[in-house]
Amino acid sequence: MKEKPGDASLISHIYLLRGGYIRQVSNGIYSMLLPAKRVASKIENIIREEMDAIGGQEVLFPVVLPADLLKESGRYDSIGSELVRFQDRTGHDMVLGMTHEEAAVHLARNEALSYTKYPFMIYQIQTKFRDEPRSRGGLIRVREFTMKDAYSFHTSHDELKEYYDRVLEAYHRIFERVGLSQVISVRSDSGMMGGDVAHEFMLLTNAGEDTIVLCEKCGYKANMEVAVSNVPCSTDKEQPLEEVYTPDIKDIDSLAAYLNIPASKTMKATVFSVENSSRPLIVFIRGDLQVNEAKLRKVVKSDIAPFTAYDATDLNFGFIGAVGLDKNKVDVLFDSSLRGENNTVCGANKVNYHLKGVSISRDIKDAVFVDVAKVNENDLCIHCGGKLSLRRGIEVGNIFQLGTKYTESMNMTYIDKDGERKHPVMGCYGIGVGRLIGCIIEAHHDDFGPIWPKTVAPWQIHICMLNGNIEEVNKAGQGLYDKLGRKFEVIFDDRNAAAGIQFADADLLGVPVRIIVSKRNVEKGEVEIVTRDKKTKMAVPIDHVESRVKELLSE
Repeated sequence: MKEKPGDASLISHIYLLRGGYIRQVSNGIYSMLLPAKRVASKIENIIREEMDAIGGQEVLFPVVLPADLLKESGRYDSIGSELVRFQDRTGHDMVLGMTHEEAAVHLARNEALSYTKYPFMIYQIQTKFRDEPRSRGGLIRVREFTMKDAYSFHTSHDELKEYYDRVLEAYHRIFERVGLSQVISVRSDSGMMGGDVAHEFMLLTNAGEDTIVLCEKCGYKANMEVAVSNVPCSTDKEQPLEEVYTPDIKDIDSLAAYLNIPASKTMKATVFSVENSSRPLIVFIRGDLQVNEAKLRKVVKSDIAPFTAYDATDLNFGFIGAVGLDKNKVDVLFDSSLRGENNTVCGANKVNYHLKGVSISRDIKDAVFVDVAKVNENDLCIHCGGKLSLRRGIEVGNIFQLGTKYTESMNMTYIDKDGERKHPVMGCYGIGVGRLIGCIIEAHHDDFGPIWPKTVAPWQIHICMLNGNIEEVNKAGQGLYDKLGRKFEVIFDDRNAAAGIQFADADLLGVPVRIIVSKRNVEKGEVEIVTRDKKTKMAVPIDHVESRVKELLSE
């Protein structure tokens, strides 16, 4: 396509459509054309080599799974509408696999019955379906996708941790080999996967929708969902409590302006509904901070949502305070940012009134503190005191230490060397192939199209033959294609198209080395060689083309 597609915004989405890599079938569902399929195959082979190098055994699980497996693990009910559920013709509940932990346990629990079988890792490269509500960016966020997912099984947590570190290193090698050396690993929330330790691999780019917290001083890295910072405690002296009239002032900014104090000297009440609980949950947090809902979900071990059933409670919204609050009908948590705070302001649980001079240790002796705050730009690092920065990123892979979450719930056991029956310890490791394709373009492109790293480029050489209707030119072009095709991956543009059209299409295909065969060059006994990054341009005798191309590809 010559023009930018109207519904595409990300660079990778634009070039994948314009360059003939993908075509949309439905929202978040794409067909892959030849160039994308060749790139995907090279990525998959790199992943296979690295998984095999750390002892992986490739298997293939079904796309369609019986719902009974997910009911065993408890995820059939805990996963929302993104899991596609249906019944087959016999009335049995089935699902489309969006991840295959249950299938891996189902296979392994019938094979690995003795400790002598451990440790081992199985992996697949397979189609997944997740009914993603926010598909966007072409291959960056889709509903149907190809993914490498691996599952390791161990007899101890120490053994899992050791193998987990090996996978982490293998992942960095994978991203380096596909041309994404700028990918970093960060601590992350385990989410619906469960487990205690998890890392995401993030490509730092403004096109990303995840927020990454970084400390350049000590190297601390974490996803916003789990990031922590050092919030300095107040140095104010205790003041007496004072009720003040604050007419119709219900938000922090208005309150701070009215009392002529910084927002950090206020206490904000954020109210949530908690799944399977009839009691509102009130989280008190310093007024200049926001509640991190991912952290809060982990604390309450349940799903949450902003509280909206205002008529079902007698809370004075806009004036909720921690002093004198009736806790018989609500649950209360305090963010760690309030620990030790003196002389702060909170609601008075009375319409149009707030309390000044609140001291946490004096006035709220039963406060339960948890870390549920979002990190802000320039917050202090909890490890070294340096300033934290926020960057955007795209997740390109993830790894989890699952522990016994699935092996216990699905009753997978083995006989240990002491004769006891035990549950294996499990890890899982994922990489999205299609998303990698999009991310490589986001990282390697110019104003004309992708600049594919040679390891994943759809072809190594692109021959543009101009004036192909001239016998000498046609003979030279066809001869180079036949000769180079024996040793390299070559695409040959033998269309009778103008030079501008051929070069524009070649830019969109992004092949590392381009050979231009034209009437003027052939008359001189040479061709022109140009690299896709535009850094190299040279005239080369036809007899020397093979050796020069080999040199360029090895550089």
